[in-house]
Amino acid sequence: MAKPLEYNATLTERVDVTEALTLFRITPDQPPIQRPWFTPGQYCVLGCNNAEKPELGSVRRSMSIASAPEEDGPIEFYVRWVAKPESENPLTHLLWKLKTGDRVYMRAVAAGVFTVKDTVGLDDPRIRVMVAAGTGSAPFVSMVRSELRRNPAADLSKWVLLHGASYPADLGYRDELMQLVERNRLKYWGTVSRPKEAPDWRGDTGRVEGFFEGARLADLEKRLGLPPGGFTPDNVVIFICGLTGTITGTIVPLIDRGFVPDFKRIREALGVPADVKDSIFYEQYDTEPVINIKDPTVVEPLRARMQAALGK
Repeated sequence: MAKPLEYNATLTERVDVTEALTLFRITPDQPPIQRPWFTPGQYCVLGCNNAEKPELGSVRRSMSIASAPEEDGPIEFYVRWVAKPESENPLTHLLWKLKTGDRVYMRAVAAGVFTVKDTVGLDDPRIRVMVAAGTGSAPFVSMVRSELRRNPAADLSKWVLLHGASYPADLGYRDELMQLVERNRLKYWGTVSRPKEAPDWRGDTGRVEGFFEGARLADLEKRLGLPPGGFTPDNVVIFICGLTGTITGTIVPLIDRGFVPDFKRIREALGVPADVKDSIFYEQYDTEPVINIKDPTVVEPLRARMQAALGK
């Protein structure tokens, strides 16, 4: 049984976007001495003790930060209720019982390298395509918010956020992001995978990784002002935050365009030369490859496609 956590933060505010999606704004007992105190794209660890079933102990999970590091006040997290938890003591089930003023645990140090700085570098001139499924939009919201905190008139035209959800109501931050489309030239497209249940929806439909398949990729090129066939690592870098299916579903079709995932074992399985730079970066807490590299029937066709794309 995990040792009980010593609570060191307070839930300042919660905003229920839907029954299963909530913004938790948390204030640590000892706020950061200086700002910025983390890099956009990083995460913190949140935790709770199971008061109703103390025999289950405590639970902690990594959660991407949605607020900007330059912001004063609470630290924001965008969290989905886990309907089918793998654990008998899921953190979200404890978080959903919290109300304003309740105490929680939050590790005081942010971590992670899923940042522009730690991947391509802040001066990289390419279009940044951010692929988010569900609450995977959180680190990207942090990134664009940070840009605006440092310069409210910042030109966000090379920032592209593709956000997928089941229903329009699940597209958290959509109103905020649409304002940035008008004011700061952000490119943002939300897509819903269950449009039949949302007859008033007039936006894109299908899963978010579907943007990279066939005719939809050609359409995305046009939206971005790229020539036919111009959606390549020379012009674009990809960031993904979502479930494994979203990550795999983005990587696989883009192999034909020469995009290389930032994962050593996948690179090796696909025969990517050491001098070819990574161009797809994704947030993953699991150390297992998102592609089954142990199965020749999976890897060999992908390897052939990668070699063809790289001209090998």
